[in-house]
Amino acid sequence: CTHYLFIVVVAVNSTLLTINAGDYIFYTDWAWTSFTVFSISQTLMLCVGATYYLTFTGVPGTATYYGLIMTVYTWVAKGAWFALGYPYDFIVTPVWLPSAMLLDLAYWATKRNKHSLILFGGVLVGMSLPLFNMVNLMLVADPLETAFKYPRPTLPPYMTPIEPQVGKFYNSPVALGAGAGAVLAVTFTALGCKLNTW
Repeated sequence: CTHYLFIVVVAVNSTLLTINAGDYIFYTDWAWTSFTVFSISQTLMLCVGATYYLTFTGVPGTATYYGLIMTVYTWVAKGAWFALGYPYDFIVTPVWLPSAMLLDLAYWATKRNKHSLILFGGVLVGMSLPLFNMVNLMLVADPLETAFKYPRPTLPPYMTPIEPQVGKFYNSPVALGAGAGAVLAVTFTALGCKLNTW
């Protein structure tokens, strides 16, 4: 019961953390930096939850199922945003599924070897998720237009766009997210495995 409760808690928290993953379109000054940070946060929740669920059941395919849970939860929440008047294309695309499939593939291809899952699966997720996450940016409307058409009333004053700022992350957010993700996701995946040793 505790294990299944944990899975539900992680899935819900995954949704809470990733529900605003599209919000970098509102932070127009630092969109690419925000994109990188959000990519890593999504990698964290996907790796920990999916790996825990995968190693708990021992059945390849469970990580993809977990990614589907994250996607559906997020669609429900984004649907509420849509009902409030936000644009339809702001609803997040299912970016976790391909990465979760790679996690399952690493587990299946190495005959359910946890160490290979941590190393290979972690690197694959960390490198792939920022790439798939870029689909979000390609599918949404113009960020600047959307930001001023649908202003965030909770946006703190210091985050209010004044003039474009070109940060050092600007040129290659996918490369930066994939590089950081490839390293960090291994640790995230290891944590997911470790949680099964309670």
